[in-house]
Amino acid sequence: MSAAKLVIGNWKMNGSASQVRAFANLAACEWPGCEAALCVPYPLLPAAQMAFGATPLRWGAQDCSAEDDGAFTGEVSARMIREFGARYVIVGHSERRAGHAETDGQIVGKVQHALAAGLTPIVCVGEKAEERDGEQTAMVLRRQLLQLVRALGRDLGSIVIAYEPVWAIGSGDAAAPGMIDHTLGFIADMLTFHAGSSASAVRILYGGSVNPRNAEAILSRKPVAGVLVGSAALAPADFMDICKAAARCSTPATSDAT
Repeated sequence: MSAAKLVIGNWKMNGSASQVRAFANLAACEWPGCEAALCVPYPLLPAAQMAFGATPLRWGAQDCSAEDDGAFTGEVSARMIREFGARYVIVGHSERRAGHAETDGQIVGKVQHALAAGLTPIVCVGEKAEERDGEQTAMVLRRQLLQLVRALGRDLGSIVIAYEPVWAIGSGDAAAPGMIDHTLGFIADMLTFHAGSSASAVRILYGGSVNPRNAEAILSRKPVAGVLVGSAALAPADFMDICKAAARCSTPATSDAT
């Protein structure tokens, strides 16, 4: 692949202003072939803007409202997130789908508001263990993506999709390379079938127990445009090691690895 690999860290409900600054101290150098960002809790966006502004590291949030403003207590709009210089926002994470009963329709609304605010949405999709065991992965992914594809039209190329099998998140065991190839290939084919040429610009990431030990093996797979990193994104050295692996895998020498 000639395009830079994308490495997104999801801090979830972790971190502090001092931890943000610790990342900034290690992110002063740039790795050609890797685009990296940390998606932090809302209160840490000002610290990220201040600390990362002079580094190659970008920043983002972990969710946004499907509304612009109004009487929605506790909600945070995409426009507010963008005011802190954020570039990305994670939408539809499995923890949001399960814990907050987010529907595919609500996720579409959040994606549309993120795009309108100038953010790049990272849309998470993935199946549960019982769905995988029941050979329902394709059906689940199609359901999670079809409404989005139809709603976005030509804007589809402005989003990022992260395939995160729910059973792999936090387990310590990433999906097998062959499964990653097959599933990301299915997503790409489905997008192309329904959206045509607009689908070619969509970057598809893998997420689920990505760490410095397996990052290069995952990032070297042909369909993988990058990774969404959970717990390993909380340790500056680990996250930077993943970024270095991404830079290595974006070079012509390793882009065709299988």
